Amino acid sequence: MSPLPEPQALPISKAHDQDTPAPLPLDGVTVVDLSRALAGPYCTALLADLGARVVKVESGTGDPSRQWPPFDGEDSLYFDSTNRNKESIWIDLYSKDGKEVFRTLLSSADVLVENFKLGTLGKMGYSTEDLHNLNPDLVHVSVNAYGQKGPLRDLPGLDQVIQGITGITSVTGPADGDGYRVGLPIVDIASGMVAAFTAVSLLFGRERGNPTRTGATSLYETAVAMSVFQGQKALSTGTTPHRQGNSHPSITPYGSYPTATVPIVLAVSTQRHWTDFCTLIGRTDLLEDPRFVNGQERTEHRDALDREIAASLRSHPAEKWIEDIRGLGIPAGPIRDYGQVMEDEHTRALDMIQRTRRPDGRELEVLRGPVSLDGRPTPVRSAPPGLSADARSILAGLGIPEADTDRLVAAGVVKAQPASSPQAAPADAALKEVVSR
Repeated sequence: MSPLPEPQALPISKAHDQDTPAPLPLDGVTVVDLSRALAGPYCTALLADLGARVVKVESGTGDPSRQWPPFDGEDSLYFDSTNRNKESIWIDLYSKDGKEVFRTLLSSADVLVENFKLGTLGKMGYSTEDLHNLNPDLVHVSVNAYGQKGPLRDLPGLDQVIQGITGITSVTGPADGDGYRVGLPIVDIASGMVAAFTAVSLLFGRERGNPTRTGATSLYETAVAMSVFQGQKALSTGTTPHRQGNSHPSITPYGSYPTATVPIVLAVSTQRHWTDFCTLIGRTDLLEDPRFVNGQERTEHRDALDREIAASLRSHPAEKWIEDIRGLGIPAGPIRDYGQVMEDEHTRALDMIQRTRRPDGRELEVLRGPVSLDGRPTPVRSAPPGLSADARSILAGLGIPEADTDRLVAAGVVKAQPASSPQAAPADAALKEVVSR
């Protein structure tokens, strides 16, 4: 292959909606996304929502989440959920020419996000020093399992394992049973948020002349930091928090309560709300009971109070209680499943569900990111990409001639669809990688 040309700045994403009313905050920022599975892709999805051009670099068999259910035909909805607004290129990262292509990509990028096992990127030839020499302005954000030091630093880790080892499982589930995992990969999601915050902070610092270019978080650090008052209780008092089922560990009444129809969740968090709530349910006698006179006493005598409240709430259906309790300014609501949430008028009013199209023309509904700017939700500008579906446009944006791209494809260095085909490249061939979320 002939030498690659001097790198050019990648163009703004071809996926930008022409109807977007104003530039997004990260327009013009290019993110090279080496991450896989969930924590890293969640991070880069948030950056893409805010306007960054995210180039997802895949190797081996591609992002493993492409093979995880549920599926829409042959497309993984797991993958789809965190890869909106991105482009994809497959590169043999261990070949000489593949490394040259990747270095060219990095040399014009603003951010690199990866969630390899600790040390993997350095073994590939991209140590912190290497990255700095290649592109002094490149911001590097790493997400691994256990952090940069400590006895567990070299171990792989996944969300549920981290939930268990960091105490989350110990405070989740019924009070008299075994601990449960949280029903969502909460540590992956939160770690992705922390990584996105780190990336934006480093970019902001770079613009202000701050020399720091590397940032890291881990599933372990994020999970321990999320322990908030539960962790602080153990740290400061030596008392181990325990599972409380559907009740809040510190505030009472706050949790799930039965009604004449279905359970509801309510949260009485202030003394004024307590007075109003007791009046509403016809139990002003509870206001005079010394066991329930303040928040500390109510939590101390939670079981007795919950029995009294449950007996009173069984007198009317859930809908009436929710309306009346909300009327007092007290938070209350039903317990819904995700099918109901997706059909809920409030979900629709917030434009949480947006429509896009796959490369083959099929319509796809996807959830947008959770941010609105100037009163407008961040847009879903493009569907999740097929494997290496954007290889040719990415290489062209780097100034690589089409003839060189054809040679790279023929040599197996890059996967790309034929120049005239709209279909994504197939996922085949494998290079062994050690990846940890």
